[in-house]
Amino acid sequence: MGEFSEKVVVITGAASGIGRATALLFARQGAKVILADKGDASSVVREIEKVGGFGKAFICDVADENSVKSLIQSVESEFSSLDILFNNAGITRRASVVETTAEEWDWVVNVNLRGVFLMSKYAIPVMAKTGGAIINTGSGWGLVGGKDAASYCATKAAVVNLTRAMAIDHSHQGIRVNCVCPGDTDTGMLKEEGSQLGYEEKAFYEESANRPMGRVGKPEEIGEAVLYLASEKSSFITGTHLIVDGGGLAG
Repeated sequence: MGEFSEKVVVITGAASGIGRATALLFARQGAKVILADKGDASSVVREIEKVGGFGKAFICDVADENSVKSLIQSVESEFSSLDILFNNAGITRRASVVETTAEEWDWVVNVNLRGVFLMSKYAIPVMAKTGGAIINTGSGWGLVGGKDAASYCATKAAVVNLTRAMAIDHSHQGIRVNCVCPGDTDTGMLKEEGSQLGYEEKAFYEESANRPMGRVGKPEEIGEAVLYLASEKSSFITGTHLIVDGGGLAG
């Protein structure tokens, strides 16, 4: 039994990285974890079961309305509730506006922003029955600009302000909405960024570690922040962002 015992948690982008790490943390605290991903998250379900937790994987494209609607309907039908939503799915295209194609722009916007909108749109009516918490994954680059990441910066800034708007709109329903803003974190996405920019992996990680704490983050460290924002320890916190970046934005 843990702090989130019997809570129903939906995590998008759950097959790897921050989503996977957070799913395992919730499961260890007794939550029923729904892993939503465009890819196969069954390996994470097996990891959850090894630690004595409950997990169930769903294929879901967060940018597709019918896919999202089907996921939420399935969750409500099977579990009758939805307590916590972690809107974590995200992608990046490292390029300036000139170098970004219209198709790439739409791709990043659809996953990073439309996905948060659609998941929230269909989850909130279910969550409103009992109240709950929504945590959106923003980024340090949702608060400041970054080089060669125009579409990513734009979408993450939008997620930060969408978080505020949702908090205002849904507090009366007992739903808190907050945003976690990670810095560079040791995930497949960070490796992909380096590849897009033509970096050798070691050199890119060394550059990414250029922050007061001198390293990149661990997915579990971001996950612990998500659990805090989902817990009763943050019961008077809504409409804000929590920066988890090893001091990268401190100065």
